[in-house]
Amino acid sequence: MTLQVGVKAFLKNPEGKYLLLKRSPAKYGKTDGSWDIVGGRIDAGSTLLENLRREIKEETRLDLTSEPKLVFAQDILRGNDKHVVRLSYVADISGDPILDLEENVEYKWLSLLEMKGMPDLDIYVKEILEQGILAEELAAQSSL
Repeated sequence: MTLQVGVKAFLKNPEGKYLLLKRSPAKYGKTDGSWDIVGGRIDAGSTLLENLRREIKEETRLDLTSEPKLVFAQDILRGNDKHVVRLSYVADISGDPILDLEENVEYKWLSLLEMKGMPDLDIYVKEILEQGILAEELAAQSSL
């Protein structure tokens, strides 16, 4: 069995919206939800946060404006041959992304409440939102 570690981030802009990226169907084909948060697999020998910053830079050309905070860890078991540990963070960012179109073809800034209702949302992002992670943010947005 192969073990892989992935790092992902809920990136929040100064307006309080979060970045969602639409995966390239040419690269990713059929996935369990084409809209996902930024991130990817780590390169062994680099820290988790170095890998997260690299993935954010590669996919959006943006730099973080805050220290990422770990909010969720998931086990993703794909058959008998692959086990992925996905670590999701929350962090602040500013600017608009410039996408690597081989990876992602579109982006949206959404509130967590809007994100939660997004059709075709990545199933692992949906799980985090449904678990109540970032619940304080969701509660604040639903009371507006």
